[in-house]
Amino acid sequence: MKILVVNDDGIQSEGLKRLVERAKKYGEVFVVAPKYNQSATSHKILVRGGFSVEKINLFPGVEAYAIDSTPADCVRFAHYHLKYDFDLVLSGVNKGYNLGFDIFYSGTVAGATEAAYTKRRGFALSANYKSLAGFEKYFDDVMELLLSEEYWNKALVYNVNFPIEPKGIKLSVQGDTCFDTYFEEKEGLYYQLGTGNLALDNNENSDAYLTNRGYVTITPLSGDRTNQEVYNILKGGVKDGKR
Repeated sequence: MKILVVNDDGIQSEGLKRLVERAKKYGEVFVVAPKYNQSATSHKILVRGGFSVEKINLFPGVEAYAIDSTPADCVRFAHYHLKYDFDLVLSGVNKGYNLGFDIFYSGTVAGATEAAYTKRRGFALSANYKSLAGFEKYFDDVMELLLSEEYWNKALVYNVNFPIEPKGIKLSVQGDTCFDTYFEEKEGLYYQLGTGNLALDNNENSDAYLTNRGYVTITPLSGDRTNQEVYNILKGGVKDGKR
């Protein structure tokens, strides 16, 4: 298996280094990561400017590049320019959970989702910001599960979150927002801040609820934003602009 490793915390992040080492067990590893931190850049790509690229010797035995752009562009650069024919994108390990609505803002999740746009699989991996201990303990269990025929053939993208001391693994749905958001003004600039509060989500099947209770959560995602339920209800109601 050929594995492309990307992240949004930057090429020097500890989570990336740990992931590269652990991923070697599962196949050939190739790294393209942002030169600088790209947290909360969502699925941004650069189309009105260029970015620098540097081939680096940071991971023993692993070819690696640092680009001055986003996680989505890391995947795109590997696929369209370097022609790396990967089977799987591992994106992370992010310092901090990506739960609930944070999925839409996350560069980590965008890296995994970009894989789906090339018809490959992508796993977004995030851990408690205080420690990678949960990732270290449960990474192999998660990989064994996601690489199994049951999971591999069901979805192109999975979002995974590792608490510090996991009780086990749970399949979950995307939850609600987990932040009490506020803005703070400093020297004429407004800073968007927030206090994490996973207890805001009371859905017993959600990623936030289950992660808050000590479980590694696995959420199947889709790059297709179509609301299929509404589409099925409304289709046939409008033809050629007339009802």
